[in-house]
Amino acid sequence: MRLLFDQNLSPRLPGKLAGIFPDSIHVRDAELQRADDSEVWQYAREYGFTIVTKDSDFRQLSFLNGHPPKVIWIRRGNCSTDEIESILQQFFADLAAFIADPSVSYLAMA
Repeated sequence: MRLLFDQNLSPRLPGKLAGIFPDSIHVRDAELQRADDSEVWQYAREYGFTIVTKDSDFRQLSFLNGHPPKVIWIRRGNCSTDEIESILQQFFADLAAFIADPSVSYLAMA
């Protein structure tokens, strides 16, 4: 499972989650920190990433375009990087099932 963390999430997350989500990166790692959503979307599609974001715009793109890429939308307001890390670790099995399911494009997590 390769995750692409959006600009609105900490660039430390790929390192913190490397044990369970190897080969995951932050948009900064792909030099996409100033890219618009469509560029991030295209990069994720081209390189086989699932986008992890707090931005509802990617949810809309998933409705319009389908997948790939898939989108994990973190629907928490202000929260720490540790909280995001904990959510993704706690729901690892659910995330794996979501990514493997060919019939769904996005997953909202609170």
